[in-house]
Amino acid sequence: MSNQTSQFQSRHEFESNLIAKTWQNEVFKQELLANPKAVYGKELEQTIPDSVEIKVLEENSNTIYLVLPKKPEVSEELSEEALESVAGGRWCILICGD
Repeated sequence: MSNQTSQFQSRHEFESNLIAKTWQNEVFKQELLANPKAVYGKELEQTIPDSVEIKVLEENSNTIYLVLPKKPEVSEELSEEALESVAGGRWCILICGD
């Protein structure tokens, strides 16, 4: 992914592409799980600051993770980009059990 491409990609699109890549490439998936900051930075073609921590969790049939984005400051108005990243596209959740 080039810097030019990443400039026009939302966080949701970027992360969706990472997920798709893990489904296609087990070696990539294991590297992302073992060293998410390095892989994330490599895919973005940017250095991730030391102050930023990236965690990757893999769901299974018995565990679902919900990520709550940082709450905007009271006086902070959401930009169109921020609204789009939160509202995003459609999601389909399938929960199966015994």
